[in-house]
Amino acid sequence: MTLKFQYLALTAATMLLASCGGGGSEEKTAADSAAKPAEAAVAAAPAAADAASPAAPTPDSTDTVDGTKLASVTGDATHGKQVFMQCKTCHAVEAGKNMIGPSLAGVIGRAAGTVAGYTYSAANKNSGITWSEDKLFQYLEKPMRVVPGTKMAFAGLPKAQDRADVIAYLKAPN
Repeated sequence: MTLKFQYLALTAATMLLASCGGGGSEEKTAADSAAKPAEAAVAAAPAAADAASPAAPTPDSTDTVDGTKLASVTGDATHGKQVFMQCKTCHAVEAGKNMIGPSLAGVIGRAAGTVAGYTYSAANKNSGITWSEDKLFQYLEKPMRVVPGTKMAFAGLPKAQDRADVIAYLKAPN
């Protein structure tokens, strides 16, 4: 049961009791005090939702939402090429070939927001990130978490194996 629904049910019950019971001051005070915690819970719900969503990690952090570390997965470049098919809509692996997104040739070891000829979001350019394999693994899980404000409108790759495979593909000579 959501907090909003609980609040509405409590409010309806309070109104029903007040209208049926003569609405004495003692009853009203009890009903009002019963409604106060529900009101506070509803008001606090957005703050609780914000607290539940993970904050953007620091540029040197590589913690993933799912807790997986790249070192725990062995990447397969052949499968990574298949997974990368969804990335090809926006990215190329050929150097100097920018599309909707920047070229990913040589991405590992490169500072974010530095491919010549590509216009990055301020969030990406100013992120302070250098694309290590571990940072890329984190980013591919949920890009908008790692670089809030990025213009990359991709939800991410939730499967750790897929992320490791894409990284193996990007590292391989293409």
